[in-house]
Amino acid sequence: MASPVVVRLLGSHEAAVLDHVAPDVFDHAVDPRWASEFFADPRHHLVVALEGELVVGMASGLHYVHPDKARQLFVNEVGVAPTHEGQGLGRRLLETLLAHGRSLGCVEAWVATELTNERARRLYLRAGGEESPDHIVMYTFRMGSQGRVGGEFEAS
Repeated sequence: MASPVVVRLLGSHEAAVLDHVAPDVFDHAVDPRWASEFFADPRHHLVVALEGELVVGMASGLHYVHPDKARQLFVNEVGVAPTHEGQGLGRRLLETLLAHGRSLGCVEAWVATELTNERARRLYLRAGGEESPDHIVMYTFRMGSQGRVGGEFEAS
C-alpha cells in the first residue's frame, strides 16, 4: 500500500528533497546548480507533494513587488506525475502555494497557460481563478547568442 501523499512548502534548506522526483513532475531533470540558486532566493517558493520520499507533484512561484503595485505572486508552474493525476493533487499544491502567498502579503496571484491546456485551465478555475477576458499574447526572448544577428534580433 502506498504512503499517503503529503503536500507542503519546502524551506530554503531542503533542496535535497528534489533528489527523488517521479518522472514528468518537472519539465526536465532537476539540476543541482539551479536548485541551489532557486532555494537561495527568498522570493522563490516551492510546494511539493511527497509520497514517502518521492516527489510526485510540485507548484512553484515567486513573489515580487513593483514600484506601483503591492506584492503579487507569480505561479510559475504546477506539475503532477502522470501516476498521480486526477487525485486532486494539482489543486492541493496550488492552494498551498496561494496560501503561502497570502501569508507573505501578496494581494494578487497570477498564472498563464495555453488556451489548449484544458487540464490546467480547469485546475485554475476550480481553485478560484478567474480567466481573463483579454486575449493575452506571450512573447519569448531567447537570451543566448542564438537568434541574434549582428547585435539585432532576428525576426522569425
